[in-house]
Amino acid sequence: MKTLIAAMLLLPVGAMAQTHDHSGHSAAMQQAMPTEGGQGAFAALAEIVALLSADPHTDWSQVDIGALRQHLQDMNQLVLNVSVVEVPVPGGLQMTISRQSPGAEAAWRMVPAHGPVVASETGWNSIVQVNDDTLIWTVSAEGAEDQIRGLGFFGLMATGNHHPAHHLALAKGQPMH
Repeated sequence: MKTLIAAMLLLPVGAMAQTHDHSGHSAAMQQAMPTEGGQGAFAALAEIVALLSADPHTDWSQVDIGALRQHLQDMNQLVLNVSVVEVPVPGGLQMTISRQSPGAEAAWRMVPAHGPVVASETGWNSIVQVNDDTLIWTVSAEGAEDQIRGLGFFGLMATGNHHPAHHLALAKGQPMH
């Protein structure tokens, strides 16, 4: 059954649609297929599952889709619920999150890991301080103050092209390098 489904997925859309009367439709409409898997987190999970399934070297005994799902939930909490106080500092921005902020647990899991990644990908100074009741992240760089302040907390959290690789590593049960 899997082979049949895989073969059908490889067929050109036009070949699968040849048995239907599409008179009145343009050739472009006959070839159009949706690419989004639905809700964003579900689409991310579906993409990773497809990659793992297509890789004959996947070690299924190490795969943990649940860990990826937890991370996607954290991303959702972080973006939609965390309250951040942003204060300009010389050369950049200091961002403070209270432990009482909705979604704070997600920030406590994500920011300490993401801070060093921002530093390595941008060359900026990135310091994360985790205290009992606050998380303080300071990002600064000479000549990049406006960019850092413009990005703010959420833009800085989205900075870098490491997210897809991170998601794949999480799903495979591997640490992110």
